[in-house]
Amino acid sequence: MADMTISGVSISGGFTMTLPPTVPGAPTIGVATATGATTATVAFTAPASNGGSTILSYTATSSPGGITGTLNQAGSGTITVSGLTASTSYTFTVTATNSVGTSSPSAASNSITTESGIPSRKAIFGYGYTSTGQSMTNLVTNTGVVGNDVSGVGTARFGLAAAGYGGDKAIFGYGAGGSPFWVSATNLVSNTGVVATDTAGVGTGRYALAAAGYGTDKAIFAYGFSDDTQMVNTVNLVSNTGVVANNSGGAGTARQFLAAAGYGGDKAIFGYGETSVGSSFVSMTNLVSNTGVVASNTSGVGSSTTSLAAATYGINKAIFGYGYAGSVTGTTYLVSNTGVVVSSQSGVGTGRSNLAAAGYGEDKAIFGYGNNYGATNYSMTNLVSNTAVVANDTTGVGTPRYNLAAASYGT
Repeated sequence: MADMTISGVSISGGFTMTLPPTVPGAPTIGVATATGATTATVAFTAPASNGGSTILSYTATSSPGGITGTLNQAGSGTITVSGLTASTSYTFTVTATNSVGTSSPSAASNSITTESGIPSRKAIFGYGYTSTGQSMTNLVTNTGVVGNDVSGVGTARFGLAAAGYGGDKAIFGYGAGGSPFWVSATNLVSNTGVVATDTAGVGTGRYALAAAGYGTDKAIFAYGFSDDTQMVNTVNLVSNTGVVANNSGGAGTARQFLAAAGYGGDKAIFGYGETSVGSSFVSMTNLVSNTGVVASNTSGVGSSTTSLAAATYGINKAIFGYGYAGSVTGTTYLVSNTGVVVSSQSGVGTGRSNLAAAGYGEDKAIFGYGNNYGATNYSMTNLVSNTAVVANDTTGVGTPRYNLAAASYGT
């Protein structure tokens, strides 16, 4: 019998029919996995039929958004999808493509939620006073668990301050108790929590100052008490490589035993303190721009309080808490993401003064250590949720002490 072709179907001797290729069958969906704030992977199994033509590629498509990722191969595999939105839930389908065209989609995958994209940071408490100046540190995990004492590095001292810088590192600076007594040295902290030896001091040695991060990757030290003689509003800016600048003129009322924290993603706030040794407590605040410029006083909210602590929480807000306001207190004051002190909360946990605080995790904070404004030192901590709910005391770890400092570090 002669060969013939009928409507695209080839018939040859022996009646063998060769059908034209078609699109592939639908792949079998596998497991989808979030791999970051904007990425996910989608596993699949190749279809049983390639439609008579080698499969050239597979495409995963997100729902919502229709965002795609492609893998150029014939067999089963895993596709990476990029360009997703942080903290968003997605499912995916997969199609196969050959020289003829594209298959119908697979069934939908399991639902995944992309990561937040916010660093999950750790914290460090360091230095302080027992019956003498100390240099030990205590690391805090990104879940708020405080570690045992780590042997101290650098000049033992108290009344210092600390802040994050460089995106994932921290710096301790200034204080009292060294030689000379008023310290201007700093100690850099790596992104793994390792404290470096002293860096020669820059600017006026002083204690009872405060520090915070600003501008996303820089830090600022400001205010304090200097040379047994005077309150100051001196400012020292810290670059994103941890280099401390010389004194610059301060703004606002000179004072000591205040606190500071970042807010709004790239700005900072200093607040409260005392303008005379052991008296004249105040509640005013001073905002810091994202270029490190300190503003004049903003009228205070809440009780005039000294020897308190502050930290960032909820990604872009801040909390002042504890301290001494005629008696030790556990009251906290919340700061909005625009730098407004908006409300107070009744105290939770042991009221105390001269403690420290820092952010940890993605969006939470921790208060720790302190003193009863008398002879009793503490090591307990109080965790703060991302909605500013302060938890009851967590049993203390490490040496009870006060006039220490704390900061966030790591990612």
